[in-house]
Amino acid sequence: MTKARLEAFSDGVIAIIITIMVLELRAPHESSLEALRPLVPKVSTYLMSFIFVGVYWSNHHHMLHVTDRVNGAILWANLHLLFWLSLTPFVTAWMGEHLFAEAPTAVYGVVMVMSAVAYTILEKTIIAYQGAHSKLREAVGIDLKGYASLALYIAAIPLAFVDSRISLALFATVTLMWLVPDRRIERRL
Repeated sequence: MTKARLEAFSDGVIAIIITIMVLELRAPHESSLEALRPLVPKVSTYLMSFIFVGVYWSNHHHMLHVTDRVNGAILWANLHLLFWLSLTPFVTAWMGEHLFAEAPTAVYGVVMVMSAVAYTILEKTIIAYQGAHSKLREAVGIDLKGYASLALYIAAIPLAFVDSRISLALFATVTLMWLVPDRRIERRL
């Protein structure tokens, strides 16, 4: 099977995820700049989540660019990734609404971990289907950046119950790590 429908569907779902997140932001009723102060947690969580989803969209785009064909297993692995990404608006709103309270912050971390796991499953599924000389396998290599991100996300979950600011710092660290574009696939092209 070709990958065109998979790419189009994924792009559409990711666009909807970002749209839902921004719709959670409500303009204040007052017109002063001071009225924006209570929105700072929501906007900062939105920004972090927007970058998070954007990084997945960008990496997904690059991954599919070196994918020649897809099968049913890849379609399901992709749906698995989209499922976890689709929970991002919920956990973003919950964490922003409750000023980074422990439980919402920990659940945000769970969604980050599961998104990373789902992405890795998709990547491994594509590599398995493409065969031993997969362009993706050659480009990805060991994926230290991916495993480091996963480790930081996992650490952030229990740390949310110690001090949610530590978890937020870990989430921000991973976000900043991925703001530097991952050129492994582009170098292979």
